[in-house]
Formats: sequence, structure tokens, C-alpha cells
Amino acid sequence: MKVDKHPLDGFRLGAFAAVVVIALSACSPTPGRGGPTPGVQPPTAGVKPLASVGAAESDLFLLTTEGYTDTSWAAPFTKATGCKITPKYVGSFDEIVKNMANGGGSQWDMVSASGDAALALIYSGDVNPMNTALIPDFNNFQPVFKAPAYNTVNSIHYGISLQWGPNTLLFNTKKFVNPPTSWNAIYDPATKGLITVPDNPMQIADAALYLSKTQPTLNIKDPFELNQKQFDAAIALLKEQRPLIKRYWALVSDEIGMFQSGEVVVGSASPYQTTQLKAAGAPVADTIPSEGATAWGDSWMLAAKAPHPNCAYLWTAYVSTPKVQAQQALFFGETPVNMKACAEMEALQSGSCAQYHAGEQAAYFDAIKFWRTPLQRCGDGTSTCIPYDQWVAAWTAVKA
Repeated sequence: MKVDKHPLDGFRLGAFAAVVVIALSACSPTPGRGGPTPGVQPPTAGVKPLASVGAAESDLFLLTTEGYTDTSWAAPFTKATGCKITPKYVGSFDEIVKNMANGGGSQWDMVSASGDAALALIYSGDVNPMNTALIPDFNNFQPVFKAPAYNTVNSIHYGISLQWGPNTLLFNTKKFVNPPTSWNAIYDPATKGLITVPDNPMQIADAALYLSKTQPTLNIKDPFELNQKQFDAAIALLKEQRPLIKRYWALVSDEIGMFQSGEVVVGSASPYQTTQLKAAGAPVADTIPSEGATAWGDSWMLAAKAPHPNCAYLWTAYVSTPKVQAQQALFFGETPVNMKACAEMEALQSGSCAQYHAGEQAAYFDAIKFWRTPLQRCGDGTSTCIPYDQWVAAWTAVKA
């Protein structure tokens, strides 16, 4: 089976390693490593967001990934508002951080950022608070996406949620007659050489989430806030896993190919891989294991020096509507945050709502831990958590 390169290949996995080092070095010492801690405010916390949307400025400069401004939904937006979109497509988060330095340098209006980089942008002062009242469909968002920790700090919204995706356990149904229910499947010596996981330091969080249930004495409450003992335990587990791994994947096409050829029978994936493999006739299924799962979430964020804020708000409101949410979800294999997008997805592609977990109830998200930039300051105000640059170094050592 020929697998086309997915639009987000390399964006979340391939070049993230440098971003937090770059971003945090630009932050003030305490807030920069602090994270969303009560009493610690980002530099732009006092900036008042727009109270109303004014006349469109005719231009909109977006820093984003290729496809997020696909003409199928971007062209109707421009026709309706007069806001001409000029995108700059970036392939890695370090490019986002560099381009967003100094509030976008009065060049960029908005940036689309995933949760693992959003806090770095927030604490560097490069994005401004946003007024959710100017986004009509905000009330239709799944509750968990109205004020997620990755784009909302101390009740101030620095981004509007867009799409998300869970990290699922993908498995070969012929090899697993009894479907696995635990992440233990990717740490089990019985499947040595038949396992694949992403080449991403965020695997440390996945290991920590698993340990939070299997080794409760570690007292892991948040897989993105690990003290030294907890961090060391996660790294030890990943080192034990290393000889079991067939290959770490950086491109979704890599994982799809390995499952299609039978090189691997179990691994960490996203709904996109499952859908593509099933469409090709591969005997696969996925699940959210009993320990829960991590997930990424994207947001549109307003540059601190945005030259066209009215068009920026018009765009954010537009891409939050059910129809556009559904179009983008199916284009990328993502999941919309607008609950009303499910019906639109079904109209476009029958069965897609269930495939991408778009119609889940609130309880489903109880087991989901959304990516956040690991920072030295913990949620309890202490500075005992392991920052992301150490995650990068440790992950590199694990793979060696």
C-alpha cells in the first residue's frame, strides 16, 4: 500500500526537540519555567482583549502548518469577509517560536500551536489574551476545550481550541484475539521486536501515565509534572522498553507501513493511522487503555503585535463553526472541538464521527491527559519538576 505523507508529519514529532529550549530561554526566569501557577502571570496577562470585532482590515497573516488554510474553507472565508489570507507554513515548532518572537514582530496575526508549545508562547509574552465572547460557537465546544490548561492560564484565555487527537493503543486483531486493555502491551517482552512508538520525548509522559496506575507509590498526579524520582522511574521504564522496539516512528506513514507489512503488531498511534489501515483492509483496531491516554490539542493564538486583529477574530470564529470544523477534521484526520461538528462529519463521511471520537461524552475525557510543555515550576508552586530540556536529553539517551 502506498501511504501519502500526512500533512502533520514532522510537525509534532520531527523537530520539537529544540522548541522549549529556545522558547524558555526567551522567558523571564520564574514565569518562563513556571507554567500555569496561581499568582504567576504571563507578561501579557494585563492586556485587555478586543471588546468587539471592528471592520475587517483586508489582510490576515497566519503562521501555521500546511493545509490549515486549505482553500476549501479559506476561500469562502475571504469572499465573505474580505480578509485576504497570507499564510507562512512551518514544519516545526522551533520555526513557530522564532517567527513569533517579539509578539510576531508586527508581521503575524495568529499562530496555530499545539499544547506542547502553547505555554512557551504564552510565557514568552508573544501571544495576547483573547475574548471568547467574540467566538459565537465557543458555547458549543466540548467543556474540556473551553479552558484547557495548555491555552488558559489563571482563567485567562490565550488561545481558542481548534482540533485535537488522542494517542491510542493500536494493535493487530489477528495477533491479539483478546484485545489489549493496558499500555502494558507496549512494554511486554512477549512482543519483543513487534512494537513501535513515536520518536518523541513526550513518550516520557506516556510512560509516567502508565506508572501512575501501575506504581501508585510514585504518587504521579500529572504526567507532565514529574519530580526527579518520578522522572527517573519513567526513564527506567523506557530503557527497559528500548530492546523491545522494532522502530521508533516519526511519520505516520512509517507506522502505517509497519502495521501493513506485519513488521509490528502493537504501538502508540492516533485515530488517523487506524482509519487509514482499516480502509486498506488491515486487521487493526485501537483503544484507550485502562490507564488512560495522552493527547494533543491545537489552538489559534493571537500574536501580541497582530496588525490585523479584527480579521484574526473573524477567522477564529469562522474555523470554530461546525461545518469548517468538520472539513478540517476529515482533511487531517483530527477531531473537532465543536460538539455540533459531528453531524457535519457524518454528512461528509459516514461513520467518521465515531472513528475520530468526535461524539464522546464528558466522562471520556476523564482518562485523557492533554499535552503541556513540561516546566520546572510545578502546579503546586514548587520548582521541583523536570523541565523539557531535560526530557529531550533523557529521550536522546534512551534511544542511543
